[in-house]
Amino acid sequence: MPKLRRLSGKDIVKELQKLGFEIYSQTGSHCKMRRIIDGKDQSVIVAVHANKTLKPGTIKGLYHDLSPFLSKDQLNNLFYTD
Repeated sequence: MPKLRRLSGKDIVKELQKLGFEIYSQTGSHCKMRRIIDGKDQSVIVAVHANKTLKPGTIKGLYHDLSPFLSKDQLNNLFYTD
């Protein structure tokens, strides 16, 4: 069974940028990221807390928030180890 990766907010931001998301706003320690596909806005907010590893519940929440925008394979490659 795959294991949830321990990721920081900065790690997630870098990986999402590879998938076409861009930072369009930042307030405090939260980045708003967005990409536009076929005229539809796909947005997500990522907590970036000074290189700290995010809690598993936060990572799972991001998985859930990104599930309408990314394929299951892309999500599993980002959030789970083999």
